[in-house]
Amino acid sequence: MKLFLATGNKNKVKEMKEILADTEIEILSQVDIGDLPEVIEDANTFTGNALKKARELGQYTKLPVIADDSGLVVEALDGQPGVYSARFAGEDATAEENNQKLLDSLKEVSSEKRTAYFICAMAFVTSEGEEKVVQGKCEGRIAMEPKGEMGFGYDPLFIVDGYDQTFAQLGADVKNRISHRAYALKKMKKLLVDW
Repeated sequence: MKLFLATGNKNKVKEMKEILADTEIEILSQVDIGDLPEVIEDANTFTGNALKKARELGQYTKLPVIADDSGLVVEALDGQPGVYSARFAGEDATAEENNQKLLDSLKEVSSEKRTAYFICAMAFVTSEGEEKVVQGKCEGRIAMEPKGEMGFGYDPLFIVDGYDQTFAQLGADVKNRISHRAYALKKMKKLLVDW
């Protein structure tokens, strides 16, 4: 079965291909399709953004589509960066700039009050317009400084509950088992196999 994965993020494509490697699902990405219309992610929820992306790119590619929207929710910051996770420090911000803004925003917050979670809303839209959404969540806290070289985004700052290392220190094998996207994909994988 061919599925289009609606993301331009090479790291997400790699992560999803690894997680779905034991299925007969062939993941196609932007590399396989070519130029795509830009989808403006202007919904105020992760689910809204995931569905919007899946619907629009499904119409364009004529393929079943999986799209996700995920981000970091920090309780001490009233849920920020939330749906603005990728552009927390500005529209074209780098991961380093987003991480620095997060650290600056939390500089007066003690270690035990830096609770946070990653959330992933993943939408599946078929060529016939059937829609399903699943969510995955990964709880943890924000480190006092970046640690680790692996991963992407906020991985150098996020320490998962039950671990004393950041996602960027734990590496892909562990992250692909315990991340918000991994939990969402496990649920999605079951939906896809049933479908």
